[in-house]
Amino acid sequence: MRYILIDDEENNIENLGFLLKQHYPLLQMAGSATSAEDGIKLIQETVPDIVFLDIQMPRMTGFDMLHKLSSVNFDVIFVTAYDQYGIQAIKFSALDYLLKPLDVEELKKAVDKAIQKIEAKQQNSNISNLLKYLQSPKQESPRIALPTLQETHYVKLEDIIRCEASDNYTAFYLSGGDKIVVSRTLKEYADLLKTHFFIRTHQSHLVNTRFVKSLLKEDGGSLLLTDKTKIPISRQYSEPVKKALNNILHS
Repeated sequence: MRYILIDDEENNIENLGFLLKQHYPLLQMAGSATSAEDGIKLIQETVPDIVFLDIQMPRMTGFDMLHKLSSVNFDVIFVTAYDQYGIQAIKFSALDYLLKPLDVEELKKAVDKAIQKIEAKQQNSNISNLLKYLQSPKQESPRIALPTLQETHYVKLEDIIRCEASDNYTAFYLSGGDKIVVSRTLKEYADLLKTHFFIRTHQSHLVNTRFVKSLLKEDGGSLLLTDKTKIPISRQYSEPVKKALNNILHS
């Protein structure tokens, strides 16, 4: 397998290249580029399996570079300083990113995952979802990528009724009756969806407020949803839930 590094800072390229040679000696570095423009040429010349791509670069961002490519036939691992908007877009598309300065364990997780996808010959349709999100980040209902062992589902947020935790897994219950189980924690999705009308009611529950029918006071409080499900409200989340529902009511 071949990889390339695209970053406008030479020292970042050297550091990442050193770590990859140290931990993945069988992977071949096909080249590096210090601008998105040169990165496009390098991709066309080397046809890599994995591209480590910086987001913030002069003249053209890593996202802009992907837009300019006619097709993306490689796995992308973003390498970036903290950027809330960019990272949210990446998370929505179930893609991997590394924060600078690099953490070796996070690097190994991302590379191992990329190798598994390549060996399984999985199509990288997540990039398409990322680019759509970036084109219209404030769209009413963006799609979120939910990867399972068999496939990746692209689900509109407006179709998700609720999420329920089970250890390190999260079950998504959809308005059409489907259930999708993803091997990521509920906390990750609670953080990602908190600006999209989702509220945490309990350690194990996340609810789309668009499906809340009523607030019940019995048994310490619960939410009755439009699908007749009752979701408990724990004491820890009682006040934030009431505040969120009140804000929605008066918005």
